[in-house]
Amino acid sequence: MSKLPVIVGFGGVNAAGRSSFHHGYRRTVLDALPGEKVSRTYRSLAAIMGIPADQVNSDVQRQYMRDHTLIRKIEGNIFDVDNVPWNKRMALSGAEGVLQFVTRARDLPDTLPSGWVVKELGAGKVSVSINEDCNMLLPTTRKIEVSTAGQLPSGFDPSSLYASRNHPRGLQMAICGASDALKSIGLEWQTVMDSISPDQMGVYASSAMSQLDDNGFGGLLGARANGLRVSSKQMALGLPDMPADFVSAYVLGNVGTSGPSLGACATFFYNLRQAVNDIRSGSVKVAVVGVAESGVDPRIIDGYYTMGALASDADLLKLDADKGLSEPDHRRASRPFSSNCGFTISESSQFIVLFDDELAMQLGAQIHGAVPNVFTNADGYKKSISSPGVGNYLTVAKAVAAAAAIIGDKAIKTRSFVQSHGTSTPQNRVTESHILNETAKLFGIEKWPVAAIKAYIGHSIGASSGDQLVASLGVWNDNIVPGIATIDHIADDVHCSNLRLQKEHMEVEPESLDVAILNAKGFGGNNASVALLSPSLSEKMLKGRHGDKAWQAYLARREQVQAVASAYDDAACETGFSVHYQFGENVLDGGDLELSRDGIGIKGWASKVALDFKSPYASWLPSED
Repeated sequence: MSKLPVIVGFGGVNAAGRSSFHHGYRRTVLDALPGEKVSRTYRSLAAIMGIPADQVNSDVQRQYMRDHTLIRKIEGNIFDVDNVPWNKRMALSGAEGVLQFVTRARDLPDTLPSGWVVKELGAGKVSVSINEDCNMLLPTTRKIEVSTAGQLPSGFDPSSLYASRNHPRGLQMAICGASDALKSIGLEWQTVMDSISPDQMGVYASSAMSQLDDNGFGGLLGARANGLRVSSKQMALGLPDMPADFVSAYVLGNVGTSGPSLGACATFFYNLRQAVNDIRSGSVKVAVVGVAESGVDPRIIDGYYTMGALASDADLLKLDADKGLSEPDHRRASRPFSSNCGFTISESSQFIVLFDDELAMQLGAQIHGAVPNVFTNADGYKKSISSPGVGNYLTVAKAVAAAAAIIGDKAIKTRSFVQSHGTSTPQNRVTESHILNETAKLFGIEKWPVAAIKAYIGHSIGASSGDQLVASLGVWNDNIVPGIATIDHIADDVHCSNLRLQKEHMEVEPESLDVAILNAKGFGGNNASVALLSPSLSEKMLKGRHGDKAWQAYLARREQVQAVASAYDDAACETGFSVHYQFGENVLDGGDLELSRDGIGIKGWASKVALDFKSPYASWLPSED
């Protein structure tokens, strides 16, 4: 029988704050929450933003926390939007046809350019004469065309949480997000390790954009051009699979599967698909899935701006021309399904922990939801690599059909909602709304609730579908489908006859929504859709499979797990993230293995890696008799 992958922990950080225990989600629906949850949300933010605990209830500090989270103007600690460094090309020539300058002899290039005449001046200096025009690069600054982003909360610095050793920002965020997800489970990791074989764990994590800051590929590719040296770490640390490698080596001690995938803006779901398939097949029992993406960088912004994909300052001002604004409305830069002009880039690290249903029952793990299916489809023949195609129609329809096969065609009409890709580009509002609207018609859904989390936190590229997933878990916890708060109307070209798109939050009855359909579209035809099951539905399914006696025993075990998880959240609301990072500890080598024909024992693991394989192909060979 197929295993059910259940979510037993989740964590990370984005522009809304810490993800575990729904704190980031609650920042997006803050005004609709009861007072106790509002206070706890502010406590969580204050802890990571460096605000003293005794000032959390201050109106001034609460306004500061609101102003310095979610989408906003890029702040100077990331880079100065008015003074972005670059090298301007200049053509020089001498006043009398000969250009002369003095420099140190050691600064001359090893190979002199054609037309250069060098004369020794003594004291290590030389005079250079050039008889023809000369091009040079002049270090200068410029004002960037896009000044809005979904940045991590002000004051939060992931590099300060551990010995980051010149790690790219994306890898710092990966360590942070994976640690948060791990601690949210409420189980000691050694307990999990002792319950499975070493090769029954998998880590499925990556970064769609690689690591493009100066400690990664950005520094590698720009070093020589800027007169600097390449470091020994930039190549290795820039690789897009590094989030999985770092989490395996420094957080989990994983010796099982490492399966990083890439799928542009659907990357998190591409990783999730591998994990779900491996758990369903029984090849792994524990899967850690995530993406860490640090895209708030002037070089990355340049690339997307040149494509015409980003909401520039000039275009945002045009959208609000009737308001007479002198600078863009940064807060409302992302306006999914409304009049818009491009997406807003952001940064995020999101991780979830999946168990198979048997292990979750055995250990008393909390059930936050379940993922029975992830569907991916390419677009087929298309006009351009960045244009949308037909693949997303297939993934959305299959996700709804898979959910309907579980809860029934009647229930899918009233007990599901959509977490849309919702990028805030003119093309997305037309194409995705048509996909969702036609799918709603196909399944008889009259007013399908649609959320668009990017309105609040922006588009974190590969991590964005992870943002969608953790936000959807929050809906079931607090019974509020976030409205698209940044819009004041639905654009005329949006297809919405069978969709419920609204600015206001939608409050729902507890346990009235069983399924969330999560949708992601990526450049190149990387389409992915997920059927995500609610905690209550997941628990009903586990009780039905394992029986009432096993269920009661599970509930008794879960009480202690929940208590430990809550204690972690209490501590994190006071002191911020607690990072688990093991560098140079418990390092394994060949001497730590016990080799035998039936299995390999590994130091630190209770079970062996089995070698008693039974091949399904053995009967294909003729008998030796």
